[in-house]
Amino acid sequence: MSFTVEPVALFIHERLSAQAILETAKRNDVQRDFFADPQQKYREAVKFYEHDVPWSNRLILGDSLQVMDSLAHREGLAGQVQMAYIDPPYGINFRSNFQPEVFDMGGGDSDRHLSREVEQIKAYRDTWELGVHSYLSYLRKRFVVTRELLKDSGSIFVQISVKNVHQVRCLLDDVFGADNFVAEIVLRTRSTSTSKYLSTLNDFILWYAKDREQLKFRQLFLEKSPDRNRFSKGELPTGEVVSASAAQHRAQNAELFTTSSLFSTSGGKTESQDFTFRGKTYRPIPSRGWRCSLEGLEKLAKANRVIPLDANLGYKYYFADAPYTEVTNLWSEQLSEINKIYVVQTNTTAVQRCILMSTDPGDIVLDPTCGSGTTAYVAEQWGRRWITIDTSRIAITLARTRLLTATFDYYKLKDEKVGIGGGFTLEQTPHIQLRDIANNVALDAIFEKHEPLIAKKLANVNAALKSVTPALRKQLKLKLQQKKKRDVTEADRRRWDLPETAWEEWEVPFDTEPDWPKALQKAVTAFRKAWKAKMKEVNDCIAASAKIEELVDRPAVQKNLMRVSGP
Repeated sequence: MSFTVEPVALFIHERLSAQAILETAKRNDVQRDFFADPQQKYREAVKFYEHDVPWSNRLILGDSLQVMDSLAHREGLAGQVQMAYIDPPYGINFRSNFQPEVFDMGGGDSDRHLSREVEQIKAYRDTWELGVHSYLSYLRKRFVVTRELLKDSGSIFVQISVKNVHQVRCLLDDVFGADNFVAEIVLRTRSTSTSKYLSTLNDFILWYAKDREQLKFRQLFLEKSPDRNRFSKGELPTGEVVSASAAQHRAQNAELFTTSSLFSTSGGKTESQDFTFRGKTYRPIPSRGWRCSLEGLEKLAKANRVIPLDANLGYKYYFADAPYTEVTNLWSEQLSEINKIYVVQTNTTAVQRCILMSTDPGDIVLDPTCGSGTTAYVAEQWGRRWITIDTSRIAITLARTRLLTATFDYYKLKDEKVGIGGGFTLEQTPHIQLRDIANNVALDAIFEKHEPLIAKKLANVNAALKSVTPALRKQLKLKLQQKKKRDVTEADRRRWDLPETAWEEWEVPFDTEPDWPKALQKAVTAFRKAWKAKMKEVNDCIAASAKIEELVDRPAVQKNLMRVSGP
């Protein structure tokens, strides 16, 4: 389907700057209250981000198709936009959603809701005149021009309801190509719904790339909460393993962990060999092998990452190894705007995720369906340049007010000389995986350094064990018997049930018993101190070598500095 767009010239009617307004306000004398505390500002300074190219953000009143075509051909922005977010009318019953006044969000088709704006009435007529046919034609034209504006690495996000999602996806397949489909995001927007059949609680966001092979993508992460059913065990600083509830009760710095099999679905010749751990030999299941080489298994064992599981071996996976989980296409938490100022206001969190996934600071974001200005607001908050368009003066007024009155945290820049284009200083989190330990050659030097020291401490412990008299052994075993069976811990058994000859390294008590000889108490304390020193170096080495994920939605905040919308 071919079409032509009538070119229009874009005129600047007003230049707005929150910074200029604040500078004017500062020059006005303020009458102070003689008896009140001095009126100090909450923030000491006000700033906005300055981009490395001449740029002014644009809030444009007009038909989105004509405006976008002018941006592409008159303003030279073809191939310059990094991301477009379009939240069009959903095409449900083809009703009007005019908002006749700033504070009236009733929306409807009565005389009271009739718009006086010629552009808005024309847009409504053109969109719905032939029902769904006009609606799809309206969208397709805007998709075509949007594609022209996008960079090769650019993205388009289209928010739509279940009513027309299948038809809109067909349009996007046609305009952008089915191969450039990225994801269909399920966006929960309601907590309840009344329906004769299965209730629908979500809308959709369709994500397409201009060129999927060149797509700019930044993975987002959500902070996890420990699942007590999965992370059911805890490790105390001494190395003792207890239940998760006992771990948190006994030590604030206990590490919650779960276990996973060390067997792989496939393994080479080396990975199928027997492995000896704590004096017992383990053999892989037939047709399966270990998840790493025998050398890797040795490193895992020395790093305290292997644990016996019935007849097999397990890998210790700590909650702290990956405290964040990747954001997927299922946004199941309810993402609907609570304090709306516009009848069809887009959710801020949904737009924020889309912008952060597909753009960097300084990139251009386009929204041809401005509404309350959510996309412009979020883009401004995260240091992106923006253009937003609407046919309604009510929408433009609301967006203008929202942007001029908004204040944001000032995010620290990675390089003040480079500016916003260099990005923000971001919070980071490690993502530790089994291979990061099994293949970590830096651990070898740590093991070589600490193993002789621990062996010496173990020899001292076993030498001191010989000073325990038969009477004391009997007394300690009686303590173990008298304690209720269900309350006996592994630490109790190690402390009271002493071996006849010697402890192995993995059998040494976690703490001491007051009734022991002083020499034994001192030797066990020294052993545990040496063990903790080794494990600290091991864990620091693992964390330093692990993959580091940047949390793009968690920039460092500059305190005592407030940011306002830039010009």
